[in-house]
Amino acid sequence: MNGIRKGTLYTIQISEEWTGLTVENILSAKWRLPKKMIHAWRMEKAVLQDGKAADWRRPMKKNERLSFPFFQPGPFGAEPVYPAPAILYEDDHMLVADKPPGMKTHPNSPDEKDTLLNGVCYHVSLAGETLPVRHVHRLDEGTSGAVLFAKHEAAYAVLSRLLEQKEIFRTYYALADGKVAKKSGTITKPIGKDRYHSSRRRISSNGQTAVTHFKRIAVQNGKSLLECRLETGRTHQIRVHLSSIGHPIAGDTLYGGSRAFKRPMLHAAKLTIPHPFVNDCVTISAPAPAEIKMLLHSTFFE
Repeated sequence: MNGIRKGTLYTIQISEEWTGLTVENILSAKWRLPKKMIHAWRMEKAVLQDGKAADWRRPMKKNERLSFPFFQPGPFGAEPVYPAPAILYEDDHMLVADKPPGMKTHPNSPDEKDTLLNGVCYHVSLAGETLPVRHVHRLDEGTSGAVLFAKHEAAYAVLSRLLEQKEIFRTYYALADGKVAKKSGTITKPIGKDRYHSSRRRISSNGQTAVTHFKRIAVQNGKSLLECRLETGRTHQIRVHLSSIGHPIAGDTLYGGSRAFKRPMLHAAKLTIPHPFVNDCVTISAPAPAEIKMLLHSTFFE
């Protein structure tokens, strides 16, 4: 179901597939927006049908137009601060930014202003927008690659749900120490906090379920390049899981990795997102760092 933006409104034309649905059906069953948001829009008569307040209980006819108040101005998720990051994908509802290593995804205190979210908000502000831009997920400070941001509250609600329900696929490249024996495999070890180290995580029988799928792509100079796909999104998941099988990420000294690099060689390479408002699946790739790109194009493929 594609639509167009005009000002603060997002307007769709009812397709044959959605003929017979009510406004309530679309918001609750199709987009599954939060009840609080739906209730507010109903009370405010904010959803329009051909420019007039919509009848929420009337089944819609094909080609009728509905407008939703998606793009209400609101405070940015962080103070807009120059420079803007590289933007890998953007539309009216979401954007994907390329996070460089050594940068935090978002501020943890008011005085932090050099994070990816600050730069993304600056990018959006250049178009004269003031929208509640928020990160849908995050990457560790040392990890590079694709990060998804929502540009309005409805998008944030839907994208967060899709992530939680494992419908957004995240693919990473990890350069691990040693030769990983298996060409592919799945690590299903629960992860919990390390009681002796506040910033570490560990394998724990009482931890949260964590599932990482991996495929060995190349081996060179005592290192294995792995493609990893997350089924869950626990803190430090790939780092903890690879360390647990004896192949920590190179440069990840927190989890026993070698000092071959100044940061963990982990890269968020690809996001695959079933776009909730465009009726399509969007795949966005982030350019790999030079050290990983070299292996991707090497002759040491397995």
